[in-house]
Amino acid sequence: MFIATNRFKVKHGAEGAFETVWRERDSYLASVPGFVAFDLCRGPSREDHTLYISHTVWKERADFEAWTKSDAFRLAHRDAGAATNRDNYIGGPEFEGFESVLSLVPGDTPA
Repeated sequence: MFIATNRFKVKHGAEGAFETVWRERDSYLASVPGFVAFDLCRGPSREDHTLYISHTVWKERADFEAWTKSDAFRLAHRDAGAATNRDNYIGGPEFEGFESVLSLVPGDTPA
């Protein structure tokens, strides 16, 4: 499994607009091979921003990398740099990717 996240520092007062952009856009993920799940998560509030992460789960890193080179990726991100979206956060998104080394579901015990 591969988990891809992007951190966003959303300006205070722009949280609702930021969430609306994510709720109303078409991510094009449903038909992408290897896609497992997506979450947009709101985190702690800091002095000048509220932290958010977008969190996608993929069957493997290669599936995520193929998506980043696909038409679906280009379509999903075509408005990401628009001034109205960019004004909602401080800096750009900060990508982090993680390979799963242990995954448990209810009923599992670690090996």
